[in-house]
Amino acid sequence: MLQVTSNIACAHFGSTNLNVRNVEDGNKSQYADRTNCGRLRSRSLYSFEEIKHSTGETDKNRSHIRPRSRSFYVCDTDDVGTGHFSRCNSMRPRARSLHNEDGKKNTAGTSITAKPSIKRPKGNSSKRASKELTGNKGSLKGVPMMTISEVDKWEISSSSGMKYGQYVDWEKIDPEAAIRYRKILSSDHYELKAMGRTGFWSMPHTLRAKAYQHIIQSIESTSTTADVDIYHGLAGKLFGEFQISTHPFPNFMEDGEIPRYCLNKTGLNSVKKILICINHHFPDVSYCPILSALVSLLLHFSEDEAQCFHSICSLVSYTDPKKRYIDQTFLTSRSSCMTFGDLANKYCRGIRKLIASSHQNLFEFYSDWIMWIFADLPFTYAIRVLDVYLMEGYKVLYRVALALLSLYKVSVSSRVAHVDDFRQDMKNFVQNVGRHTTIDALLERAFSIQLPTRKELTYLFNANKDALIHKDIHNKSSYQAMDFRAFSSSVVTETEMRVVWAWIPERFALFSPVQLFSTNVDGRSLSSFYSKVEGHDPTVLLLKTADEEICGAFLSSDWAQKNCDEKGFKFFGTGECFVFTLRPGMERYQRTVLQISGMSGKCDSSHQKESLSIDSLISTDMDRTTGGSPLCTVSTFKFMAGDDETLFIGGDGGHALHLQADLTAGCSERCDTFESPTLCRGCFKIQSLEVWGIQHSLSVPPLLSQ
Repeated sequence: MLQVTSNIACAHFGSTNLNVRNVEDGNKSQYADRTNCGRLRSRSLYSFEEIKHSTGETDKNRSHIRPRSRSFYVCDTDDVGTGHFSRCNSMRPRARSLHNEDGKKNTAGTSITAKPSIKRPKGNSSKRASKELTGNKGSLKGVPMMTISEVDKWEISSSSGMKYGQYVDWEKIDPEAAIRYRKILSSDHYELKAMGRTGFWSMPHTLRAKAYQHIIQSIESTSTTADVDIYHGLAGKLFGEFQISTHPFPNFMEDGEIPRYCLNKTGLNSVKKILICINHHFPDVSYCPILSALVSLLLHFSEDEAQCFHSICSLVSYTDPKKRYIDQTFLTSRSSCMTFGDLANKYCRGIRKLIASSHQNLFEFYSDWIMWIFADLPFTYAIRVLDVYLMEGYKVLYRVALALLSLYKVSVSSRVAHVDDFRQDMKNFVQNVGRHTTIDALLERAFSIQLPTRKELTYLFNANKDALIHKDIHNKSSYQAMDFRAFSSSVVTETEMRVVWAWIPERFALFSPVQLFSTNVDGRSLSSFYSKVEGHDPTVLLLKTADEEICGAFLSSDWAQKNCDEKGFKFFGTGECFVFTLRPGMERYQRTVLQISGMSGKCDSSHQKESLSIDSLISTDMDRTTGGSPLCTVSTFKFMAGDDETLFIGGDGGHALHLQADLTAGCSERCDTFESPTLCRGCFKIQSLEVWGIQHSLSVPPLLSQ
């Protein structure tokens, strides 16, 4: 008789008393309690031939086939309730291992009987099913993203999955990984950034796990190692011990959907437990759609649930003023979404026109931008993004999402007429991004985008947040899509105005257009023009020629700033100004600059506002001495100017638009200010001209101090 003591890892498997007898004695009684044993038996001890030899009979109804050999078993509670065991394999359907003779759950928990026969599908259906579940052989890229969603509550098992690898010195098994880990520990922040971008710690699994813990410990936050004890206390209070409980999913989740990332059911149960504990520990976190994905990813590389909880706490409670990790309310999440929309408008030109001209909702399309990364991307791609996200913060997400959007634009351009739902089409594209690019090529594309500095992104983020507050949008239900059905204009159609409104900055596009001036109503004179539009910014100028051509301009500054002296006109405006054509073709022309309205403060003595050229920025390699971007070359651009006799839009190398005092004629030239060709046929006659403003003016928040 061998007495085996139960431990935590085997506590769920019942009695572990094993009767060891001589198999050669031929005593049939040694098999009498075979079905009463409380643990899974190996088929090798009880083969069909041995039974026939020792008992002299065969039992077709009895099967002693055990599951395929694994290093350990875990307790699954999702299929048949408490006490059901299945192999730890998230990519194969779970096979029930404890059944009574009728194929029902054994409520007594004392006997294991024959496993009921399984009807196998005919033909090649099993092969097809296997292929769908496992993806392409030898590659995780073919694994489909799986999510689990319940109606309103989660069923939680208080038991945790068993740990493994705790008794192994992995550095001795893989000395190369040990060398890399020592290099990680001795590297500074900038060296770690370069390592993360190149996948230095991507293999093996244990190296990435250690790298993550080292990086997370260096994040400036109010989180401490006491988070581990906090988690154990919360888990004990909420879930008890060895029992099943139900809980509503956390407030910060919209629908309870969790990206699975190849986690088995025990791992999924742990994700739910961690999310519920986060919900109790951070009650002020009211909206954060990416938290579930971050927990699922970090759980792969955590020693246990408590360590994963501590990692998430560090990201939620960050205090680094130079970085941002997680949006915690709908207001900040939507502000980030609008900021991404502004960036997409500059770096992925054309995609907004496609969506707006199809009358689909831009708000809904861009609201998924962060989920493209932390829900839709395949695991092998998402985990590489996580490598750099932990090091560099939120800015990396803008980069990767812009890279995905630029790839999607190329893909959708040839089939736009067949796309009924751009939102779902983008989701499908990201889920199958492996067909279009590798993760290394995707990251290379992302870091080749020369984004504004963190300070400038923060300013734009705050400007967007101020617009949402002004519009009184604090949750998803308070947002209303722009309704252009009642729009009326003598220059453009509803669809054309929808496209123009998709081009303007996000914080202005929240508001409805209001007509300020029309030649059909207010007459044809610049003096009348200025009297109607001064005091309003921004404004949209729309112009139709006698040849039915339509062009215009978005002007970010108030025309009240116009001025001139003996030296000539004084140009003003900001980098958000742009010109466009609507007929015969739709196109927007804008130099990619950093400055947004209000960012430069007051005009200087020459009444010219300064804009920083994006071409002079280097965003992939930070200046090691200053900790920021190299100093930018200050360039001035001639955006807008005018007096009572004439009006200019653009002035570098030519005027994009030049209008005469009586507003009956004008001309257009190639203009370096906007890098635009002639918008109309040279000189033209004006059939109709309108100026539109936004329904409410916005006060621009002050520029954040250094």
